[in-house]
Amino acid sequence: MTELVYLVVGLLLGGGAGFFAERAIRGRAFKTRDDIITDAQRDADNLRKQAELDAKEVILKRREELERELNAEREELRSHEKHLDKRENDLEELQKDISKKERMLESMQNKLAERTKLFEARERELERILKNEQDQLFQISGLDQQQATSMLLDRLERKLVTETGAIILRKEAELKQNSEKLAREIVGMAIQRYASAHTSETTVSTIDIPSDEMKGRIIGREGRNIRAFEKATGVDVIVDDTPGVVVVSAFDSVRRETAKQSLNKLIQDGRIHPARIDEVVAETQKEMDAFIRRQGIEAALEAGVPNLHEKLLDLMGRLYFRTSYSQNVLRHSIEVAHLTGLMAEQLGLNGTLARRCGFLHDIGKAADHEMEGGHPAVGAELLKKYGEGVEVVHAARGHHDDIRVDHIYTVIVAAADACSASRPGARRETLEKYVKRLEELEALAIGFPGVEQAFAVQAGREVRVVVNPNQLGDREAAKLARDLATSIEETMTYPGEVKVTVLREMKAVEFAR
Repeated sequence: MTELVYLVVGLLLGGGAGFFAERAIRGRAFKTRDDIITDAQRDADNLRKQAELDAKEVILKRREELERELNAEREELRSHEKHLDKRENDLEELQKDISKKERMLESMQNKLAERTKLFEARERELERILKNEQDQLFQISGLDQQQATSMLLDRLERKLVTETGAIILRKEAELKQNSEKLAREIVGMAIQRYASAHTSETTVSTIDIPSDEMKGRIIGREGRNIRAFEKATGVDVIVDDTPGVVVVSAFDSVRRETAKQSLNKLIQDGRIHPARIDEVVAETQKEMDAFIRRQGIEAALEAGVPNLHEKLLDLMGRLYFRTSYSQNVLRHSIEVAHLTGLMAEQLGLNGTLARRCGFLHDIGKAADHEMEGGHPAVGAELLKKYGEGVEVVHAARGHHDDIRVDHIYTVIVAAADACSASRPGARRETLEKYVKRLEELEALAIGFPGVEQAFAVQAGREVRVVVNPNQLGDREAAKLARDLATSIEETMTYPGEVKVTVLREMKAVEFAR
């Protein structure tokens, strides 16, 4: 029983203690909550106050900035106002000046009007005086107005004719001098700007062979190999006693070159018989055609001449194997093209057309052995056939002055052709031919009656003849020069032209003793 009582008392005491403990904990929790709420309210008040302060600072700064901007705009407006005031003052001054000038102009106009009236009155008075004097002159001279006018006009006309003739002669002399100077400058400039070096190539028609035994193989049994070769190439093969050499002869330089290359191939191959000959010659001809076409295309590009017909390119390529007094005709054509283009551009003409005329002027030399006529006529026919223009055709036909010149480009081509052919180093001859030509010139001149001495000078381009003044007069000397020039044209072969100069001088000497 006692234990039960103790148990109940203990339970009661434990429950009371738990109740009071829970009440104490709840009290402390409520107190902490109130503190937190109070602190939060205080912090919120502080943040709000700080935000208000920050906002006020921002507003103050913005207000200061706006005030500064407003002050700047006020200053700018004040500056504009000052500038406008100044402009207004300037305009007022200008208006005053204009008004002043207007008044001055009006005054000057009035003065001019008064002086004009005065001049008109004086002019009328002068006309009246002149008319009176004219009437008095008519009465004194006994002539009417028409007769006097006619006399004065005749006198004036005679005077003008004299003065006009003198002016015309002076201007003609000046024009001739200036034109000669300009022509020399144009030609000299063209030659200076295009002074290409010429390599005078000699067409070789001899072929070296390794041994004389090869001559028998070239001839073949009963001559069948050499006949087959000559038939296939169209050349003549000369096999003589000259050691180590076989000669190929043909008028056509392209055929001669084809035969030379073919025979060299056969000699290197060692197989020489008719079938092999035909095969090698056909192969070489194809290679030669391609080489000729390539030479024509390269030459046209170098000369600046586009859009040429394929046949014209082939013909120009053939000129690679043609020489004139050891001057390669293809190189000569390229040089003439450049010279004509330069001179034409200096004269204000079409340089492209001029280069075309100069490039194609000697194309007839590529076919003059196939067609009848000289190379100018042959070239003109070919160019006309393949659609070239009138200027190009006429330049080819007339560049040697064989016809009347109708186009300025023909004259330019003739000048460029002469420059290219006659300049030093362009053409050469052997010493024997050169000396022989000089001797022939001198001998031909000595053969004329009345000639005492003859000298070939300037590389045979001029012959100077000294005549006996007792036998020949001035007229006979002039006739001798013409006869000698005609004889040279008919009997001699020479490049360019030969100038004939006849010298006649009479001297009378006496001594006073």
